[in-house]
Amino acid sequence: MTTVTTQHRGVKGTITAFAIIFVTIITLANCCTTIDSGSVGIRFKKWSNDPELRGGVIGTCKGWVWYNPITQNIYQYPTYIQRKTYTAFDVQTKDASIFNMSPTIAYHIDPDRATDIFIKYRESLDRIEDGYIHTCIFEAYRTCGNEYTADQLMSNREEFELKVRQRLNKTLLEEGFIVSEFTTQIMPPQSLRDAIDAKNQAVQNALKAENKVKEAEAEAKIAIAKAEGEAKALRIQGDGEAYYNRVVAASINELLVRQYAIEKWDGKLPEYTGGSIPFINASVQSK
Repeated sequence: MTTVTTQHRGVKGTITAFAIIFVTIITLANCCTTIDSGSVGIRFKKWSNDPELRGGVIGTCKGWVWYNPITQNIYQYPTYIQRKTYTAFDVQTKDASIFNMSPTIAYHIDPDRATDIFIKYRESLDRIEDGYIHTCIFEAYRTCGNEYTADQLMSNREEFELKVRQRLNKTLLEEGFIVSEFTTQIMPPQSLRDAIDAKNQAVQNALKAENKVKEAEAEAKIAIAKAEGEAKALRIQGDGEAYYNRVVAASINELLVRQYAIEKWDGKLPEYTGGSIPFINASVQSK
């Protein structure tokens, strides 16, 4: 009986020891965390009446951090580049046209301002992006959009986007957020898109018409040059044929005259020629 009791006590003691070790491990795990090298950890007291501790913040930390989870907590902010594309929203211009804007921002937290950000917002970075930063972006677009008409905005997109970014740089930098990149997809209202498409189509049609005129002028010049060449060739050919015909005609007329004289001659030579040569030369008689 004594042996059984002793064994029972030994098993119970072992279980208790394991339980104590398990609870200790869980407690230690909850009392320790790690802060990534690309982040800033904020150690703060959950309850504090100390006026010197702004927001209960004790200080920043990195690496392995031990703390009392009952009275303290650790908040972590990444300090590397964050990129956020916001859902498109409408912006009204000075002439009441509605543009659809879809901004993308790349930014990072100033490590030296991480404590100020935590004290002011006490939110995760995702919630700050969807809250404060989103509000700043919308306000920058709304304010800058009211400075342009629809046509002016379409003609000066780069200037408009630059103004929005400059406004954001100033507002966010004051809070500890540094803007690295900022781009916007700007979609004009449908009526303006239709007008732009019609204008582009008119320009294309005008260019096509201009090209056709130039093509017709070129073809006309080619036809004229071809006609002038053909006319010149015909003239040269006609002049040659006319010359040939004149020479042939002159030769035929002389032969006809001689033939006619021969046909009318009675074969007698005149008795007195007065030293002149007979009208039929020897070459004709020999024939």
